[in-house]
Amino acid sequence: MIVFSKKILLLFILHLVFFHAYAYGTKQNDRRNLAKSDTLTHSFKSPSTKYGVNCWWWWLNGNVDKEAITKDLEAMKSRNFQGAMIFDAGGHNQRGNKDIPAGPLFGGNEWNDLFVFALEEAERLGLTIGFNIQSGWNLGGPRVTPQYSAKQLTYSELVVSPDQDSLVLKQPKSRKGFYEDVAILAFPISEDFKSASPIYDLDYKLGVHELGGSAPDTRFLLDNTMRNPRDSALAIPYKVKLKEVRNISGTLKPNGLLDWKVPEGKWVILRIGYTCTDAEVSTSSGAWQGNVLDYMSKEAFGFYWADVVDPILEAADGHVGKTLKFMETDSWECGGMNWTTNFDQEFKAYRGYSLDRYLPIIAGYVVEDMETSLSFLADFRKTIADLVANNHYAEFQKRAHKIDMGIQPESAGPHAGPMDGIKNYGFSDIVMCEFWSPSPHRPLENNRFFVKQASSAAHIYGKKIVGAESFTTIGPHWNDELWHDQKSAFDQAICAGLNRVYFHTFTSSPSSMGMPGQEYFAGTHINPQITWWDQSSAFIDYMHRIQSVVQDGEFVADVLYYYGDHIPNIFPYKRADPAGARFGYDYDVTDETIFLKLKVNKGEVVVPSGLSYKVLVLPDHKVLSLSNLMKVKSLLEEGATIISQKPDKMVSLTGGTEGKEAFESIVSAIWGDNIPLKGEKKVGNGTLAWGWTAKDYLRSKGITEDFGVDKYNENNVDYIHYTLDKKEIYFVTNTTTQRISLKPRFRVKGKQPEIWNPISGEIMEAKAFRQNNNHTTVPLTLDPYGAVFVVFNKETTIKQGEEHRNYSDFPILQSITGSWNVYFDPKYKGEGNVEFTTLLDWSEHPNKKIKYYSGPAVYKKEFKLDFIPLKQERYYLELGSVKDVGIAEINMNGKNKGIVWTKPFRVDITDAIRNGKNTLEIKVVNSWFNRVAGEELEEVIDPYTNTNIMLINDYRGNPRETIPLEKSGLLGPVRIVKE
Repeated sequence: MIVFSKKILLLFILHLVFFHAYAYGTKQNDRRNLAKSDTLTHSFKSPSTKYGVNCWWWWLNGNVDKEAITKDLEAMKSRNFQGAMIFDAGGHNQRGNKDIPAGPLFGGNEWNDLFVFALEEAERLGLTIGFNIQSGWNLGGPRVTPQYSAKQLTYSELVVSPDQDSLVLKQPKSRKGFYEDVAILAFPISEDFKSASPIYDLDYKLGVHELGGSAPDTRFLLDNTMRNPRDSALAIPYKVKLKEVRNISGTLKPNGLLDWKVPEGKWVILRIGYTCTDAEVSTSSGAWQGNVLDYMSKEAFGFYWADVVDPILEAADGHVGKTLKFMETDSWECGGMNWTTNFDQEFKAYRGYSLDRYLPIIAGYVVEDMETSLSFLADFRKTIADLVANNHYAEFQKRAHKIDMGIQPESAGPHAGPMDGIKNYGFSDIVMCEFWSPSPHRPLENNRFFVKQASSAAHIYGKKIVGAESFTTIGPHWNDELWHDQKSAFDQAICAGLNRVYFHTFTSSPSSMGMPGQEYFAGTHINPQITWWDQSSAFIDYMHRIQSVVQDGEFVADVLYYYGDHIPNIFPYKRADPAGARFGYDYDVTDETIFLKLKVNKGEVVVPSGLSYKVLVLPDHKVLSLSNLMKVKSLLEEGATIISQKPDKMVSLTGGTEGKEAFESIVSAIWGDNIPLKGEKKVGNGTLAWGWTAKDYLRSKGITEDFGVDKYNENNVDYIHYTLDKKEIYFVTNTTTQRISLKPRFRVKGKQPEIWNPISGEIMEAKAFRQNNNHTTVPLTLDPYGAVFVVFNKETTIKQGEEHRNYSDFPILQSITGSWNVYFDPKYKGEGNVEFTTLLDWSEHPNKKIKYYSGPAVYKKEFKLDFIPLKQERYYLELGSVKDVGIAEINMNGKNKGIVWTKPFRVDITDAIRNGKNTLEIKVVNSWFNRVAGEELEEVIDPYTNTNIMLINDYRGNPRETIPLEKSGLLGPVRIVKE
């Protein structure tokens, strides 16, 4: 018997308590860490509604009712939408489509009642609602008087000499009954003092017009190159000496007479004023027409807020800031505007000098010289952009925040109005952009994707949600092919930084409008009226899984590109890559606002959000402002690496002669003289390089590519990289319609790669991988437009996986041939049961109830296996080709095997297949297109569809001779394959 002393016994008990507490605490910490690690996994497999898609919820012509509102919101809830943006608009009758009945006018009592009902229903269902603060777009409306509408400069001109008896100055041309004087200027002209050329593109340089709808490069406005041969016929203008310009505004009498004695010589008198632009609200419903608001005026925005927004918010009352969370305005498509009340004072405050003596430029005169005139024009446009940002979008956000709401305007193009896109995004709570599915209106990628600017703004400002008006088209109606048109566009937008879809468009349609009901003239139609809504969850869940990962991740990029301070400034799509980072490195874009706030930490450039970049790249047009040049000097001294050509000029008059001299001095000090075409040098603690692409420079420094593939596949894949909870997450997508195999290299080491399938939610550890130096190679095989996440999660010491590849081949075991029984539902005016001796395209069938059929059709077939299934094997059914939407639901031997919607239309049937006789049912759903076409062409005798859409018109609205039908149905070949 062992006897313990009290002291020993006490120590023993304390040891047990401590050990138990330590073990319990360790287990709790392990559980917490495991829970944190499992959160992303669980979210990916079963995403929360907070990661759900949203939509532009179109209330066309105000024609909605409570029944339709409830139907729509319950449909959204059934698909785990995060919420909806109510968007009252017209547009139902554009491009040759028909009218629909008018509902309550936007913002009226009846409309507000429906709006509040929608909020109540959304609250019941747990959905978040936002609203566009007007009907249609460009902000404005029927009560926007000329006082508050968009303005432009206008002028009249008089050439005079001393011998004239009286001087009468005509009022310049005006619009909408509004005109105000700015200045009366007089200056001498001489045949001996003329410019070598006119100021080309003067209207664009003055901000009179916007420049194109696809984020065009506008840097040509900084120089005076003749772009259009027709401009060779322009008159050569006089040059004007700044000191000779006289402001004689006080001499004008009310009757237009000028009380001014003309000095010796030939003089020009300009009467300069401002009037309204001709811009009107676009695509609005009913009587909600009118002037576009002055985007440069706080007073104009305040008027609109009090007149239109406040009454809607008062009606919404307790929902504001709760169910009703965001306000929106659509993209700038209102042309140009270049003046507002007190613009001259604002100009002086922003630019530091007075503009009045430079105003002869608006009439085409060259003040001093061409360089001076172009510099003034650059300052002029920049001031417009400052006012648009600070007096409109900042004011919008300030008013929203006072009532606990956020804003998400499409404030950065792609129409190149007089704006700085990223500066405007600084005042957004959700950065909004747009991307388009392929359509005749925008067939090319550079005209369809405008996400990179928005995602960059989110990254550099530290904003979480990058939203997009998604899948916009003009031309297609209902017949977009999911895997080919929408999935491919979505995946590419994700690679540019998108993390929340806003379906464009989800149109509300009262039951009185029939089926498919009323639709907007543009956009991909997603709503309960589409034929395949019951099968839509598979496609929508795919997007939710991806959004659940990318919304919480922190973007990884090596390059920060500064896109200059010229106006307009709208960044194009990701593949434009002006920094030369691709392929292998990613980049963000920044504007002057953030550029001036950059810091340096351990040699990397840091933006205010905390993200850092290994190299900063400046634009190649060799133009910098003095403030930005001084910032370059500071960043180099602090240790940054900067790639930049030697700047040539400022293209600004800010700072005057002293500023210009300072600019030249700093340029000389940093770059020196007679520099080679390519090189680098130490400046302060940093490095200045020039003549390099970002990619070549990073590689020269031994910085491994973040994502690399062989040269053959660089144009076939795209990617984006995030980090989250010490995980490295890569989304990789095949950008082609062919199955491809590749061996991508990821800049990760010491971690086990996992492959996450966003279609199924399946996660598997990669069995094939190889770690080498600073990267891991993971072989992938991607189906047409296929995409996966490659996630590096757990640490591992294994240098090489046990397999050579991570994807199987699928050899064909049996083709299912012969006849099929196909049921075309009479509810959809179908024929009922029909025997197909072989698989064929419905649109080529002689029976019009099949040729023009739209809706679900069920294929049934009994067949025997040509082989004996083995328990250890896995078997799949492949459908080959499915048209037109490309979606099918499969049932085998009484077991529902789910929905397929993307190539290769393959589903696992291992647990359903059996030896001997098998029964196969395949429900294929095509779109409304063929039935609507058949009725429109009067090819069917029992019409039952109703819609405002006219398919006989092309995307421009011009009538065609006929309507080409869409291939529809199960086209096969249908095969059983083995993994």
